[in-house]
Amino acid sequence: MVMNNQTADDLIFAYPNGELLAEGKTKRVFAVKGRPGLGVLAAKDDITAGDGAKHDILSGKAALATRTTSNVFRLLSACGLPVAYILQRDPTSFVAHLCDMLPYEVVVRREAHGSFLKRHPHISKGHLFPRLVVEFYLKTNGKRWGECALPCDDPLMIYDPNADEPRICLYDPAKPIHGAKPFLVLSDAEVFTVDNEAALFDKMARIARQAFLVLEKAWQLEGRTLVDFKVEFGLTSGGALLLADVIDNDSWRVLDNGAYIDKQAYRDGGALDDVLAKYRLVAELTDRFHLPRQRIILWRGSESDDVEVFHRACEALGALLPQNFVMPIVTCSAHKEPERALATLRRMLQEVPSSVVIAYVGMSNAAGPLLSAASVAPVITVPATVGSFSEDVWSSLRMPSGVPVSTVLSPGNALLAALQILATRNPFFYSLLAGKLEDRLEGAH
Repeated sequence: MVMNNQTADDLIFAYPNGELLAEGKTKRVFAVKGRPGLGVLAAKDDITAGDGAKHDILSGKAALATRTTSNVFRLLSACGLPVAYILQRDPTSFVAHLCDMLPYEVVVRREAHGSFLKRHPHISKGHLFPRLVVEFYLKTNGKRWGECALPCDDPLMIYDPNADEPRICLYDPAKPIHGAKPFLVLSDAEVFTVDNEAALFDKMARIARQAFLVLEKAWQLEGRTLVDFKVEFGLTSGGALLLADVIDNDSWRVLDNGAYIDKQAYRDGGALDDVLAKYRLVAELTDRFHLPRQRIILWRGSESDDVEVFHRACEALGALLPQNFVMPIVTCSAHKEPERALATLRRMLQEVPSSVVIAYVGMSNAAGPLLSAASVAPVITVPATVGSFSEDVWSSLRMPSGVPVSTVLSPGNALLAALQILATRNPFFYSLLAGKLEDRLEGAH
């Protein structure tokens, strides 16, 4: 599916194939004729496993893989992540910024599956990691790195740029790692090819983690579970670090009621028709990946309810809010003008049904419960005058049945609670909040 007002023929004409730059097991990369810096990634119907030891032609896979990766990158781009992807050109190819690819696979895991179990045999399959595990693998070919012969391709690499003597330790990803020594230790100079490459590892880990969180929520909304994925990065001619290559059904493990609907089915020897059906299902499900239209409505009773405290709260939340975040302010006394208040609320919820209302009112603290009783939108009350008149809080606390208003004293916590409500349906908000939690968990270790 070409997500553009232009037809595939128009886009092929606008982005014609130029020189063949590279060809792998599952795709070809072409320069775009007449457009320096742009390339076309054309998928192939080939499917492989075991570093190419197993190989089949799966007719239709190229179109499904391109459709999936385009859906994924469009969502990641909408969430502000730096991606090389630009647009889908035709059913089996897409246009992207050309990158000098870094020789690493970055794997992010929420659960223990695959080779992780071989390296950690004491951990059971499906073990849930409260904090995402991020791993780096050195991409190799023919079991060689430069002049060094290796026992395996794509070894697990452990690199600590903050060590007294930074070094890159390589391990066989299919063998237990506890107590094992690296089979090869390389210096920075034997691996790095660009200036300040050591600083890129934290950036790659951070971007990969946020991308995983975005897709984790997107899959949750489709009733499935993303348990791990692998991504690759590249540098543009200007030095920008971008998520590049592809993210398709070969790139992750996704569970549907405990069963794999990804490439794992092929690795496990599944029939090709069944494997193709899973690829088609994944393409159809990722067609629905999107960011919903949502908003937080700040409701005050009068101009005297100074909302500057919320502006300061927004600044304090910082990276938890998108740069274009706008919180509409409604000024209307729900007690003096109840009909206008309810009409305004109904109209705003008709415009954007997925909204959360924060009622910040002074002497009429019960406005929040009134708005809650008259709508199905979540309403959070922040009593504006509770600091001076502590008894004001009771007009929002003891409610009759059918009035599920929440009462939060801190404007910052009220905003955070509203974001958490929206995040249940929004991959972007989820990634920001979950990312903040990941940072706190990392700091606890």
